[in-house]
Amino acid sequence: MEYYQIETMGNENEKGLGGGMTKRENSGQAITNYIDVPSIDDYLAKIEMLGGKIVVPKMSVPGMGYTAVCMDTEKNVFGLWETNKNAK
Repeated sequence: MEYYQIETMGNENEKGLGGGMTKRENSGQAITNYIDVPSIDDYLAKIEMLGGKIVVPKMSVPGMGYTAVCMDTEKNVFGLWETNKNAK
């Protein structure tokens, strides 16, 4: 699989949220942008309170953090990421 890793930096040269890109598996596959948040649980509650939907519930990425995928009220899909090295 072709894969391109992406590294980002914050304003103070701290390491930012990383990511990657691969070839689409099918023509209808959309891009999902992820937002780094301090607490996935808090943001999932806010999203539902404001009328959004949780498409893929919170999942653990062991040793790295947590992720979830959501949809806003205009049907835009986006992901959340919470860094937590203690994730199991």
